[in-house]
Amino acid sequence: MSDLSLTILPETANDAQAIERLHERTFGPGRFVLSAYRLRERVDHLLDLSFTARIGTLMVGSVRQLPICVGDTKALMLGPLTVEPPFRSRGVGRALLERALSEAKAKRHRLVLLVGDQPYYGRVGFQQVPKGRATMPGPVDYNRLLVAELESGAFEGVSGTIRPDWDYAR
Repeated sequence: MSDLSLTILPETANDAQAIERLHERTFGPGRFVLSAYRLRERVDHLLDLSFTARIGTLMVGSVRQLPICVGDTKALMLGPLTVEPPFRSRGVGRALLERALSEAKAKRHRLVLLVGDQPYYGRVGFQQVPKGRATMPGPVDYNRLLVAELESGAFEGVSGTIRPDWDYAR
């Protein structure tokens, strides 16, 4: 981001419409059939663990995290992460990821899962979930189900269905 002055800020309730428009532009209407969206139907993302990227007053990216459980183990689901197309490949996504993971760790969360490309997310510590360890509600490409341990060994012995953390249900 050497050529741009990027600011990463916690998401606020006032950002919701701008983020929804960003998701519409970058993911289109097909996003609603994805398994990760099924989790988002019943549990809101956590504003203190969700962030926007801005250049001046222009929002150029967003990342959200919502509370989930894998079996009985509490975790976070990261996503969606999105960056306006003209600002991709400039470090915006990476800056959002690093801030989201750093804040999650600071707030004593131990695990973060997502559905995404391992070569991209592997750069910040995500690894493929071993086959059969976790299941999503609905269809998902399990080669793209990834986990990051924010505490060493946090995923050991964890398995089960990924579901919303009902402590945060709407």
